[in-house]
Amino acid sequence: MDETAPSPSESMASLSVSSPPQPSSSQMSLEEKFTIVRSIGEECIQEDELLNLLEKKPQPICYDGFEPSGRMHIAQGVMKTINVNKLTSAGCKVKIWIADWFAQLNNKMGGDLKKIQVVGQYLIEIWKAVGMNLEGGQVEFLWSSEEINSRAHEYWPLVMDIARRNKLPRILRCCQIMGRSEQDELTAAQIFYPCMQCADIFFLKADICQLGMDQRKVNVLAREYCDDIKRKNKPIILSHHMLPGLQQGQEKMSKSDPTSSIFMEDEEAEVNLKIKKAYCPPKVIEGNPCLEYIKYIVLPWFNEFKIERNPENGGEKIYKNFEELAVDYEGGELHPGDLKPALAKSLNRILQPVRDHFKNDTNAKELLKRVKSYKVTK
Repeated sequence: MDETAPSPSESMASLSVSSPPQPSSSQMSLEEKFTIVRSIGEECIQEDELLNLLEKKPQPICYDGFEPSGRMHIAQGVMKTINVNKLTSAGCKVKIWIADWFAQLNNKMGGDLKKIQVVGQYLIEIWKAVGMNLEGGQVEFLWSSEEINSRAHEYWPLVMDIARRNKLPRILRCCQIMGRSEQDELTAAQIFYPCMQCADIFFLKADICQLGMDQRKVNVLAREYCDDIKRKNKPIILSHHMLPGLQQGQEKMSKSDPTSSIFMEDEEAEVNLKIKKAYCPPKVIEGNPCLEYIKYIVLPWFNEFKIERNPENGGEKIYKNFEELAVDYEGGELHPGDLKPALAKSLNRILQPVRDHFKNDTNAKELLKRVKSYKVTK
């Protein structure tokens, strides 16, 4: 970091955010906890292990990690906040691994660690502003460079053992976790990356790997490693849904294409324009990004989705669940021309506290200015 910027761990100390009171996990039944935790995952490996974990361990450890690689889009900002708040409400401890070294290995920000760490601080400011429940120490931010250096004697033998037990083709199949494919020309650092990410799971003593579906392969690698070393307790994989880009056929949001996603500090007019131009064919549910935004962001956030229309066009309607909305949309009762403005309005309500924070907080404003000045590298 430069001389004036606080170290990554120093900037953790001042984090606090006000959020609505959560029901105490001690008052929840096992079934209630399981339902909340399981609801995060599009896939769970394995459900019986998850139920057993929640029954036996009062505070399971969930691991989630991210590369500080540029501005934050709404899936990383809002969906992650929803998921983390669900986990902590069910009594879990969430360790968020700020993978600064990994971003350097993957050549993000041109491999400049100082820039990568500035981006990491900016991302934390966003979660703080949008309402991630950071009270009570149930969420812990850990910088990979600091943690690995402080416990190198634990970390590197683990990485080496994982590397020693796996053939190169098996590791190459995990390259998807870096946004790469097996056909890409990879550096030696990028081949080393999956072995390190697999080691992270054990290094952080994670009971649950709570990452996106795109990270599934390395989490499976960790379970296979448990078989190799005859370890009974395997990490449970809880892979969340990947929000698509806003244009037709974009399976995943792209930071390099600004029209493909809403960024967390986008202005109201930008959000309105992006949603207006988004792919949203009438009567089509499958592959419709606007409907995905409603299903995975708006409904979980507000527990409803409100359509405002003139009485002659059907009048105001409030949807409490996605199934009800899907029926109306598929049947033509709900038109994209009414859905899009309502979606933009809901998203702007979620993002307004983030905009306010980056406008009014001097440190946050400076971080954003620096992040926007950096050239994003792939």
